[in-house]
Amino acid sequence: MTTAAPGPLAGLRVLDLTRVLAGPTCTQMLGDLGAEVIKIERPEAGDDTRGFAPPFWPETKESAYFLGVNRNKKSVTVDIAKPEGQALILKLLESCDILAENFKVGALAKYGLGYDQLKDRFPRLIYCSITGFGQTGPYAPRPGYDALIQAMGGIMSLTGEPNGSPQKAGVPVADLFAGLYGCIGILAALNHRNATGQGQQIDIGMLDTHVAWLANQGMNYLSTGENPPRLGNQHPNISPYQEYPTKDGYLILAVGNDPTFERFCKNFGQEHLLADERFATNPKRVANRDLVTQTLTPVMKTKTTAEWVEALEALKIGCGPINTLKDVFADPHVQARNMTLEMAHGSGATVKVIANPVKLSATPPTYRSAPPMLGEHTEAVLSGILGMGATEIEELRAKGIL
Repeated sequence: MTTAAPGPLAGLRVLDLTRVLAGPTCTQMLGDLGAEVIKIERPEAGDDTRGFAPPFWPETKESAYFLGVNRNKKSVTVDIAKPEGQALILKLLESCDILAENFKVGALAKYGLGYDQLKDRFPRLIYCSITGFGQTGPYAPRPGYDALIQAMGGIMSLTGEPNGSPQKAGVPVADLFAGLYGCIGILAALNHRNATGQGQQIDIGMLDTHVAWLANQGMNYLSTGENPPRLGNQHPNISPYQEYPTKDGYLILAVGNDPTFERFCKNFGQEHLLADERFATNPKRVANRDLVTQTLTPVMKTKTTAEWVEALEALKIGCGPINTLKDVFADPHVQARNMTLEMAHGSGATVKVIANPVKLSATPPTYRSAPPMLGEHTEAVLSGILGMGATEIEELRAKGIL
């Protein structure tokens, strides 16, 4: 299904020069919130992720990867390496509020489309640049890739089994966080522009955003000067807070405080642990985490995962099964929260995508159009926004500009 009600960003127009994941995550969020997003793609090739497959979505030529972050966008093919293509971009910018890009530092300046080249001509323009390492600093010229940023940003040193190798997260979190921080920056810049009429550049470096979300582990290091060890699925500051084997699988047990641990012990035959100094408080349990794990493992094996979930939830003790993605999308709560939706694709197929998680009571996200086919809206945008005629468009196409 699709919805057409205006969102909180309705009336704003975004020129989207991003591709792959970090930038498109940012601009899809803007599109979901009501902005008109014009995605500029290379003629014939398009966004790199159109070819990040298999899998392709059935009955289409689109990769599942591309479909995940490109709904609510209009695809327009323009070769910005050619003067005629650059001229089209400048004309489009006359009616745009935001330009989002994730080219290497300085790359767009070669085409006359860098921020310093545009800011005087378009003083209200909000220009969001998302790169691997930001616009300044010794690493600024380097390309940024998710796994590279996870490695350099420290998360891989924290992830994995204690005696195993460093591990990256199973999804590209460095890209995703950069995109979301970019969106936050754009929203702040919009508020500033509403008050002053002044646009600005937003400089998002993936390594910066990665360092920012090191959160408690980053603070653990800053307070001690010691790199936190890899703990597998254990929590660095809370115990027990990890996975345990059950009679038929695994369960996450999250005991967040001492009263909860006391409740667990009294209800599951472990009351004697409360008299043991090594289990008395959370700091003591963290200091003796291996003992806690060894002690509770045989206890957790006495019930199935479902039995534990029922028993622990009744006592308001944090727990949950370790779901596969099949389990996730079949989960009644995920379904009740409408976290997937079907959209009519330009190919004639119906595609299923993951919904926006932001729940706004008055102006919720909208789903106006499925991820576009390459160049699907080129004629409509150039004629509708720039007033170009069919002959002029065809001439540009013949030259390889479109």
